Amino acid sequence: MSQFYNNAIFWVEVDKIKPNPFQPRREFDEAKLNDLARSIRQYGVIQPLTVTRREIQKPDGGIATEYELVAGERRLRASKIAGVTTVPALIRETEDDDKTKLELAIVENLQREDLNPVDRAKAFAQLSSEFGFKHVEIAEKVGKSREYVSNSIRLLALPQDMLDALMQGKINEGHTRPLLMLTDRAQEQQTLFREIMLKRLTVRDTESIARRIAFDRVRKKEYVYSPEILDMERELGEALGTRVAIETKENGGKLVIDFMGEDDLRVIFANLASRLATKDGVAPGNLASQVPSTPPSEAVGAPVQQDSPAPEQVVAELDDRTKEEKQKDENTFDPSSFSI
Repeated sequence: MSQFYNNAIFWVEVDKIKPNPFQPRREFDEAKLNDLARSIRQYGVIQPLTVTRREIQKPDGGIATEYELVAGERRLRASKIAGVTTVPALIRETEDDDKTKLELAIVENLQREDLNPVDRAKAFAQLSSEFGFKHVEIAEKVGKSREYVSNSIRLLALPQDMLDALMQGKINEGHTRPLLMLTDRAQEQQTLFREIMLKRLTVRDTESIARRIAFDRVRKKEYVYSPEILDMERELGEALGTRVAIETKENGGKLVIDFMGEDDLRVIFANLASRLATKDGVAPGNLASQVPSTPPSEAVGAPVQQDSPAPEQVVAELDDRTKEEKQKDENTFDPSSFSI
């Protein structure tokens, strides 16, 4: 038996359709809405909206019909922009409860891949906290694994500035996983976040740094380093603008300086050359002159040229994981496994 009235499409007045109060999607791209509105003006709304219907009594004793949107928020918004007065809609036979409204809205957005990771996480968390769904039950509803749901909700443990960057496409979901490894180390988490933003670190580079921080945490717990060595690490790191580690052994030791690419290495080399030359009381000579010059367009922080890829494309390129690695991370990642 069909769940829709007469298994038919009805034409409903736009002004009579109320938005879904449980719509999990909070961000709507205005440019894309305007593009959809232009298409609707030319071709109409091709795919019907889904609504519920109920009759209410007016003050004068008459009966009025109102509708509440279940699925099709973008199409409804674009139709209003396009000036359309009626839209095609499927009317559900029963009036849904709040849990079903949220569930249907989430499923529709996930099927269309319209939810950003933060809105998705909030929707999953709402299903869990307000409606008592277990993570495995949510996973069954949306066709994902339990781990996928749990990992999505875990995103909400990030500070607001990182969540904002994720919603705005300045970092991608792969970057958040190593950031979550540092939840209990707020200062280092913020430092890593700034490095991702400024240096355009790839996901794998970010994971490598997070693991290094976790390793350093163990190293400093297991071995008693003198305050002088720790101060040297800090001062040298600040001077070079990168992470530095001093590892002492019975005889000697080693100095480890992190860099993320050739440009990063050139900057570090130039800093070292300049400081060595200054220490000797001469102008930076042969060492500094050996540093290959970086074209302005490649320098960190340089303006993006007109023919540069779109920001979301650049961010997507920073996710250097394979398709299989992304799927594995989504379904198996657990920050506690990195808490060495």
